[in-house]
Amino acid sequence: MKIEANTQAQTERKIESEPMAARVALHPFLAGMSPTHLALLTDCAIPVHFKEGQIILREGEFANGFYLIEPGKVVIESGKSFGDPVVIEAIGPGDLLGWSWMFPPYVWHFTARTVEPTEAIFFYGTVLREYCETDHSLGYELFKRMSPIMLRRLQAAREKMLLLHARKASLEPVV
Repeated sequence: MKIEANTQAQTERKIESEPMAARVALHPFLAGMSPTHLALLTDCAIPVHFKEGQIILREGEFANGFYLIEPGKVVIESGKSFGDPVVIEAIGPGDLLGWSWMFPPYVWHFTARTVEPTEAIFFYGTVLREYCETDHSLGYELFKRMSPIMLRRLQAAREKMLLLHARKASLEPVV
């Protein structure tokens, strides 16, 4: 356990010491992007750290950007207003969190909560939307990369919903 904690602390210090341009360019989600696009993304990026159990984004609130996860683990969940939240997906290093900033009305569709300390890069959506309006190729590139993730998460949410519905239906008395 202590070795794992030390390794994680060393990884976090190494990530924090990297220049933001390098962190952006080396993140798997952005692999292969043009230097021009990477420079625009770096311009609206900041490093963030979350403690275990911290809410990163909350369903229904204003979507102001997206996160690229570095070390850490986050669960994406939904439905808290209907009782216990349902975990849609767990994500970790190399993953994207948040695509709602791209589409009006710019509200989060899910809640995201850390399950361990998490480092990430946050990108300001309002600035990024302006960049995408000016450089349509940037918007298209981000959309191409985010679309499969959006589809996967929506399919996962659908599957969870169907499972919950089937379980509830099996508990109801037959009349």
